[in-house]
Amino acid sequence: MDATTTTLDQHREEFSQRRFLAMPLAGLICWLIAGIINFFVAPQVAALVLFIATGSIVYIGMLLSRFTGEDFFRKEKPKNPFDNLFLRCVAMALLVYSIGIPFFMIEPRSLPLSLGILTGLMWLPFSWIIQHWVGTFHTLSRSILIIAVWYLFPQHSFVAIPAVIIAVYAVTLFILEQRWQSISHSHNLQNAITNE
Repeated sequence: MDATTTTLDQHREEFSQRRFLAMPLAGLICWLIAGIINFFVAPQVAALVLFIATGSIVYIGMLLSRFTGEDFFRKEKPKNPFDNLFLRCVAMALLVYSIGIPFFMIEPRSLPLSLGILTGLMWLPFSWIIQHWVGTFHTLSRSILIIAVWYLFPQHSFVAIPAVIIAVYAVTLFILEQRWQSISHSHNLQNAITNE
């Protein structure tokens, strides 16, 4: 595809053909580590663990992308404006610390609630970009379940909220992989028909 004549719809179509496992897998790993560690440590340490874990998601996602076939740093990869939009969504998710930190200073147990919900908001624009419901499912189920757990288990928010997020990530990864398998199957079928 010639970059000068490629339409925005064609860029969107190309972007949507990807697997998208690296970042949610990184999120699952980081929240899992935080949840396990926070089961054994004091709330002050749990807060530090949560800051480090959630701040590491993007970096671990970049590393994992080399193993999931999504290599974010591939030099020969053509520029796609939706890559830029996706990175801006990631930056938006990181900027929510400006809300989470002051709220945490007033109410320490609020940290998993604010970081859990606010960093999950980037899934809504992602869902629109790829024109699939998985991102909307992720954001809505994650937000609703986090609020429910925050009220149901107020003294265990540093462990219970990561457990919810891990479960939502697991379902999301399954849906994304099913979506990608379907796309791959369609492409293989199309290629077989073309080659006949």
